[in-house]
Amino acid sequence: MSTEALPLRSRLLRHVIVPLALTWLLGGLLALGVARYFTQQAFDRALLDDAYAVASHVRVVDDGGLTLGLTAAEIGTLLFDQNESLYFAVYQSDGHFLAGHSGLLLPPDSAQQAFMFTEVLYQNRLLRAAVLDRQRPLPFKVVVAQTTNSQDRLFQRLLFISLAPQVLLLMWLAWWLRRAIQDDIQPLVDLENAVAQRDARDLTPLAVSTRTRDVQQLGEAINALLARIGQSVRAQKEFAGNVAHELRTPLAGVRALAEYGLSQSDPQVWREQLQAIAHSQERASHLIDQLLALALAEEAEQVLQPQRLALNDVVRDTLMRHLHRADALGVDLGARGLDVPVQVLAQRALLEGVLNNLIDNALRYGVPVAGEPRRVTIEVAHAAHSDEVRLSVIDNGPGISLAQRERVLQRWAQGRVGEALKQGSGLGLSIVSEYARILGATLWLDVGDDGRGLRVSLSLPVQPSVG
Repeated sequence: MSTEALPLRSRLLRHVIVPLALTWLLGGLLALGVARYFTQQAFDRALLDDAYAVASHVRVVDDGGLTLGLTAAEIGTLLFDQNESLYFAVYQSDGHFLAGHSGLLLPPDSAQQAFMFTEVLYQNRLLRAAVLDRQRPLPFKVVVAQTTNSQDRLFQRLLFISLAPQVLLLMWLAWWLRRAIQDDIQPLVDLENAVAQRDARDLTPLAVSTRTRDVQQLGEAINALLARIGQSVRAQKEFAGNVAHELRTPLAGVRALAEYGLSQSDPQVWREQLQAIAHSQERASHLIDQLLALALAEEAEQVLQPQRLALNDVVRDTLMRHLHRADALGVDLGARGLDVPVQVLAQRALLEGVLNNLIDNALRYGVPVAGEPRRVTIEVAHAAHSDEVRLSVIDNGPGISLAQRERVLQRWAQGRVGEALKQGSGLGLSIVSEYARILGATLWLDVGDDGRGLRVSLSLPVQPSVG
């Protein structure tokens, strides 16, 4: 089940305050532990001093035993404490009780230690005790214990003094951070509101705050995106207008031819009009095919996955589909370099689209000026030990001048021959250029064989053979 996302301000505040609070808490507990340790050391040292004071009054009697040479008043004075109750007991080395409070027993783990500190239970109360082991004049042990009320109150005060100011300071810091974070992210909120309130058709740049560099960079990136979208929208509008214009011309011609044919009664006129209608329909169909090819480019970039292909087989299959048309036009359509298999990683539809457009252009416009036989050749050139293969379509027509080669790769741009023949729509080479970009190939135009005609080449990376 999804949960509602927290606002950025709350997330930032949580990411700052929670680690800081945990750090302060751990630091406070550590400081309190250190203070408790050293305070306990001071109390334990006072207990040990009292044990030494009691031990200094233990005497040897005439019969060789031990006795405590203190009266009750002296014991009261020696063990006086204004805040705590003190108790003591003296035991001989064999564990026999000698003097003091008989219920105050020796701890079981007090053997073989000069002195030790521990907790003991006396009269159902837990006391802090110091146990002193003396060897002179005879071996004996002294236990001095006291209540811990003052220690507990001191530790409680230390805890309050350590944590209360930190809690107050943390609350003040949370309040200050909330205001500071709100002030810092306000440009982002303003940018969000500006985008949310923007009409879908409004692609003008947003007002960007320069107070925060990250927000400024985000705003500049959004404005750059809006600029690219605006450019794309303008290009699409221009493209749609050009498509409408290019389609309108053959369709209007078809209608005019049909109307003229219907107004005549001569079958020969009907035949001529029908042939003209077929030619206009072919032109419109060719334009539609090229528009679909441009749509394929977008689909191929997003959907079609490259696969390992035998370039020789792709060239051979494509060439066979154009042989009938080439024979009808009297064009010698052939290939060379297909005897050595070459593997490439590409989308087959794009490779075939490149070859189809280049062969179609060569068959349409590659007419030699001197009336010599027309030739169109597909060449696959792969040098030994090279990691690239060159795919070329070569004709012996008039070619394209150096000054026009960059322009003819753009949409709706035609070379001098295409403009003179009034054929095509200027999309063929732009489609080839787009396909080459998606294939990751390098495209260039050059002169054909013997310095005549046109050579359109693609350089594709070669895939090593498997197995």
